[in-house]
Amino acid sequence: MRITGYRTMTTVQEWGRPVGDVNGVFADGAVPVPLVLVDTDEGITGVGLGPHVEIETVFAAIEGEDPRGVTALYDRMLRRTFKAGHAGAVFGTIGALDTALWDIKAQAAGEPLWRLLGGRDRGVPAYASGLDIGLTDDELVAVYQIYAQYGLRAAKIKGGLDIERDRRRLTLVRDVLTEAGRGARPGLMLDVNEAWTRKQAVRHVCELERTLDLTWIEEPVRRWDAEGLATVGRGIRASVATGENLTGLEQFRPLLAAGAVDIVQTAAVWGVSHFLRASALAHAHDLPVSPIGNTPVALLHAATSVPNHLASELQDLQPPLGLSLDLRIEGGTFILGDSPGLGVTVDERAINAFRRPAAGPADGPHIRPEDAGRRLLAVADHSSPTRSPG
Repeated sequence: MRITGYRTMTTVQEWGRPVGDVNGVFADGAVPVPLVLVDTDEGITGVGLGPHVEIETVFAAIEGEDPRGVTALYDRMLRRTFKAGHAGAVFGTIGALDTALWDIKAQAAGEPLWRLLGGRDRGVPAYASGLDIGLTDDELVAVYQIYAQYGLRAAKIKGGLDIERDRRRLTLVRDVLTEAGRGARPGLMLDVNEAWTRKQAVRHVCELERTLDLTWIEEPVRRWDAEGLATVGRGIRASVATGENLTGLEQFRPLLAAGAVDIVQTAAVWGVSHFLRASALAHAHDLPVSPIGNTPVALLHAATSVPNHLASELQDLQPPLGLSLDLRIEGGTFILGDSPGLGVTVDERAINAFRRPAAGPADGPHIRPEDAGRRLLAVADHSSPTRSPG
């Protein structure tokens, strides 16, 4: 089997309500979702979710290769971009191609990826994450009541701008989940997306902890500030979760050396191989891992095979336009199916027929909403032609 080409397209996640975080809000709830499809000479196509930045350069590292050698091909892609650097969106391109190769490998074996990777249990614990900073209190309650109907008993809200607003909204979500869980204490997390200084983080979280029990505070300060993250961790009761925006295994080393992270996160867009390696590194430090992303299906498969998975993020309950996923949500858990590969089906006709707001360049798991234009462009405008060897 040989890799013969790739195709790119961009679909959209239609939330039907405002979504965002402290950095900005998509008022119309339409969030671009870039895709990469990798083709082979045996008619098997793999799907990866992630950006297309510099894909010509990255794809050259795997063109004509056997996709089943995915681990070695992942390293080839890293080496191909080493001089210029593989950080940022380029790392997402590598991750999207890597995910597509894992999809092909599992399809060729006739097994779901979770089984191919050595998973025993198809269930993956989930927590609710509504990207909800733009919602009113009543809208917030309504959203988490729906999550609760699917058995979710842990939730992460967006915040960081106002202590009392965060306290009120965390309390509202806590009460929704407590009632649904018949009095059982829910897990509560707050994500501030790197918005604070060290002093602000300690003050804000300590004030919240006067009345609330937080499971973790996510990205309280900048992702690279190992000393700052460690300072925050020493000053609060909650765990510090970070890592989703780190683009390379080497970027975790200073955080781990400083004792700066309690829960290691990786983004779905960075791919399966990165998650597996980051999980092994975290496990060596007795730390849990938690994948994030709106459609983290590939990392859900991978999570079944690592011993230190804690919980995975569940954002929208519906998949992006034109995608169908062989999984369901039941009892607060992602239940993976038996379809070979990732279990992702792409309706290219539906995606290419849809017209959506154009977006600026993707720079990882969070696209800055203020950079997303509102010009209407066809999704197909962002597609690249299929390439063939030679």
